[in-house]
Formats: sequence, C-alpha cells, structure tokens
Amino acid sequence: MKKFSWRQAALVAAVVPMLALSACSSTGGKPAETGNAGGGGQAASTPRIKVALITHAPSGDTFWDIVRKGAEEAAAKDNVDLQYLNDPEAGRQAQLVQQAIDQKVDGIAVTLATPDALKDVLKKASDAGIPIVSLNAGENVSVALGAFTHFGSNEKLAGEAVGTKLAAEGFTHPVCVIQAQGHVGLEARCAGVKEEVPGTEILYVNGQDMTAVQSTATAKLQASKDVDVVIGLGAPITVTLIKSAADAGSAAKVASFDLNAELAQDIVDGKVLFTVDQQPWLQGYMSVDALWQKKRGGFTIGGGQPVLTGPTIVDKSNAASVLAFAQQGIR
Repeated sequence: MKKFSWRQAALVAAVVPMLALSACSSTGGKPAETGNAGGGGQAASTPRIKVALITHAPSGDTFWDIVRKGAEEAAAKDNVDLQYLNDPEAGRQAQLVQQAIDQKVDGIAVTLATPDALKDVLKKASDAGIPIVSLNAGENVSVALGAFTHFGSNEKLAGEAVGTKLAAEGFTHPVCVIQAQGHVGLEARCAGVKEEVPGTEILYVNGQDMTAVQSTATAKLQASKDVDVVIGLGAPITVTLIKSAADAGSAAKVASFDLNAELAQDIVDGKVLFTVDQQPWLQGYMSVDALWQKKRGGFTIGGGQPVLTGPTIVDKSNAASVLAFAQQGIR
C-alpha cells in the first residue's frame, strides 16, 4: 500500500483558520441550525448557506459529539445553516443524503464507512451540482464518489502505528476488537496492526450494545489466556474492554484508537497504554469550512489528496495535557 507523506498532515495547520467563536450547542438527532446566535462573535458577512453533515454515527458515541462540535463552530464562524444528521445503517444514511439533495443544500459533508451503499446517491448530488467533502472514513474512495477532498486519518497507517508501538513494547498476541463488521476504516485499522504484529486476532462485537461488547470480550479473554493486549477501536469500546479484562481475570493490557475525556483519564491513570487520536474536532470543523470556502471563492483544499488529521499517539507522556482539551470536548 502506498504510504501517505507526513507532509499531508501539515496541511491541517496550513488551512485551519483562526477560531473566532466558541462552539454552539445542539442536542439530539434533529438537524442543528447554527449561525451567529450563541457563538459569542461576528459571523462571516458572506450570504448564508445550508450545509448537511451526514454521518454513520450511532447514538451516544462521544466521538461523534466531538466531530459535531467542530462542525458547529465552523458553521457559526462561516454563517452556515448546519444540518447534522446521522444513522449507522447504510441504507438509511443514503436516504439522509437524498433528503439533503431534495432540500437543495449548498454542500454535503459525508462519512464513507459503507461506500457501496452511498455511491449512487452521491452521484445524484454531484449531478445536481452540490459540492461534496468526505470525512473520517473512506479516504481511498472519496474522489471516486465525487468528493473534492477528505478530512481524516489514514486508517491503515494508524493501525501500523499501533502495531509498531506494540511490537516495540514486546506484545505478540493482540486482539483487535471491531465494533461494526464491514466498516472499511475499522477493518483497515486492524489490518495495519496485523501487518506489524502477525499474531493479531480479530474479534467482532456489536458496538451498539455495550453489555454484549463486554460479555463477548470477557469470554474471549477467558478462553485465550495468551492474549497480551486487547485493542479497542473507539473510546467507549475501549473503556468497556477495561472492564472485560478485569472480569476475565486477564493479564492483557489495553490499547486504543480515538479519544474522549474518560479515555484520556484512563491513560493518565495507567489503565490504558496509549491511544491513536485522529482529532475528530478538526474533521468536523474542516469539512464545514472547506464547503464554505468552496462556495465563497471556489477554493479547493488538499490538492486532490486527503488532508490528514492523524494519527497522533497519546500516551502517558502527553495524556495529562491532552486531557485538558478533552474535558472541553475538543479532543
């Protein structure tokens, strides 16, 4: 696989504008209308536009709260009417994209966890002249599905970073826990780990049922005493895996992808070895801001390449400083 240059990650620093406003808040799964109200500053003087951010997020996942918070702050700065919509079921996510097309939005930001389910409806968006950016998942198919840029982490590279770190610390039998089978980004993460640590096993769980996650992982750790580290692919999953290791009486350590305040605290406390952060706040912020920049001046960010927001290792050496940002909901 072609490795992406770390210079691409530097694009983030080059294109993120100074933040003039604090984040606006919204609740629930309903569309969020975000403008100058509540932002505490002056919104852009450009004409108000409507942007739909459509994700595959399940309800209650704190990762997506952070993505949304970044998007809302950009919307407040850019005078954007932001509609946030989400559904973890691929067919229903496609329906939400169609809904945005029918509403004649000025831009669509979309996650591509299940690209085959979205390709037809995204072609309709392109045919309707609606600019598209992708975020978080699907960077390898982003351009083919009509997006002019993608904001996220190279998931295979992130997995390799985890595998390299685990191998350096002497781990040989990881279990990589995938909470949504068929999700291209999650599969790529575990593939990256396995490339560096060939003894890696995959364990599939139902990420929408934390009780089931805990029991499935506990059973695996009880049955496989030689597992030396279990890897969660999202902060809520990882926090649950800590309980599974304790329930199983396992000596396995815990590592993670992604971040929230609770996980950052667990790293500080030594319950989790480290995590690889993809900086979701930036993904939300940059997706909305890029669509606004496209509308106001025809600007295209990224030069046809993904703009990397990660991977960034958070471990005992830097977790305390990251925790302060995580407690504000921006990491």
